[in-house]
Amino acid sequence: MERLNSRILIVDDDPSVRELLFELMEYEGFTLATATDGQAALEAVRGQMPDLVLLDLQMPHMGGSDVLNRLKQTTPELPVVIITAFGEIQGAVEAIKAGAYDYLTKPFNQEDVIRVVYKALSESALKRKLKTLSIQLRKDNPLRELMGPSDAVGSVISAIGQVAKSNFTVVIQGETGSGKEVVAQAIHNNSRRAKKPFISLDCGAIPESLLESELFGHEKGAFTGAVNKAPGKFVSASGGTLLLDEIHNLPLSSQAKLLRVVQEKYVVPVGGTRGEKIDVRLLTAANENLYKLVQDGTFRSDLFFRLKEFTINIPPLRERRDDILYLAKRFLDITCMELDKDVKGFSEQSLEMLMNYNWPGNVRELRSTVRRAVLLADDAITQDHLDIKRRFNSCSADDVIPAAPEIPESCISRLSLKDIVSKSTAAVERQVLKKTLQDTRGNKAEAARMLQIDYKTMLTKIKKLGV
Repeated sequence: MERLNSRILIVDDDPSVRELLFELMEYEGFTLATATDGQAALEAVRGQMPDLVLLDLQMPHMGGSDVLNRLKQTTPELPVVIITAFGEIQGAVEAIKAGAYDYLTKPFNQEDVIRVVYKALSESALKRKLKTLSIQLRKDNPLRELMGPSDAVGSVISAIGQVAKSNFTVVIQGETGSGKEVVAQAIHNNSRRAKKPFISLDCGAIPESLLESELFGHEKGAFTGAVNKAPGKFVSASGGTLLLDEIHNLPLSSQAKLLRVVQEKYVVPVGGTRGEKIDVRLLTAANENLYKLVQDGTFRSDLFFRLKEFTINIPPLRERRDDILYLAKRFLDITCMELDKDVKGFSEQSLEMLMNYNWPGNVRELRSTVRRAVLLADDAITQDHLDIKRRFNSCSADDVIPAAPEIPESCISRLSLKDIVSKSTAAVERQVLKKTLQDTRGNKAEAARMLQIDYKTMLTKIKKLGV
């Protein structure tokens, strides 16, 4: 075992027990202090904070349970190991529920004592390190705290630093749940527009008939239900930043109008004839490759190149595994505060599962998984609390993918390569969509999450492919 330069306080009214523990801990090289009763123990902790307390449960005047409760009120992170006689196990169990790290029964097995002490000290040191890291991350860059300590996040932060002070339009690309809006907010917060509004619009969540009204505003009576004049997001974000999330969902007609607004910096509301100048920094986000959509003809090339003055690509969580445990611990702490619970951490098996899972839903899926686990757990999170267990052995992109159908030779001679690939892709998409909808019993929202596409794209494909 690694020797730890730690201070241990031994609290027991029995001289023979104190002497035995003192000799055992001294041999291991620890700095030691002793106390003969509960009051002396509290004074010793106030005098010089130990790294661990070995606390007898049964003592005169002030019992170990009372001392434990006092310590947990004043120094909740201090690990306390309870010492108890074999016949007092129930009291030790109650102490564990009250916050003790573990318990040891008399007579002692020396190897058990050493094992428990080293384990408690190691976990306590790790918690302090994580807390220090969290404070340092918060101090260095709030985005570090939100996204994690990996080199990949460092590259994203570096890119934000390069572009934030400019007025460039930025395309932020990444899978659903990877943190695109967090990055957009960070760009705004580090820009000269930070004191002005930051407004986000999910282009995939607005019906096509209302999208232009949301973007550009509308005049009274412009359409059924337009009982009042309303400004659009461009006007509302005046002087600040507008994020158009999932911009690939914009229909081509709206793309043309958006291009004109971006170039002329002038917006005319729906149903109006007069417009107004706007001063807005435009950011866009997409979970699909916009360049590929340009090649497919579903996204305007002129708009793409106008928006793409600078690009930030956010790696999926499976490609930055250094962030997984940090984020899981962060979500655990936040959820414990929200639910007023004291879930102490993750079992080794659950940590292994978190690290080995592929996280198709990225950080958003990790957050919801940990929140659910905290809700279910009483002490520590185990494998049984993780709802990824049923998905753990599911296939990855490297596994078997449905094969494209054979193309008749007569068609090969008459069709272009692009047409052949398009028809083959459509056939595979239809097969995958049909199977996924069967698995979700027709729940389109759940199917969209499983396939890592947004809901509107799911509906469009269902209609287009005749599923």
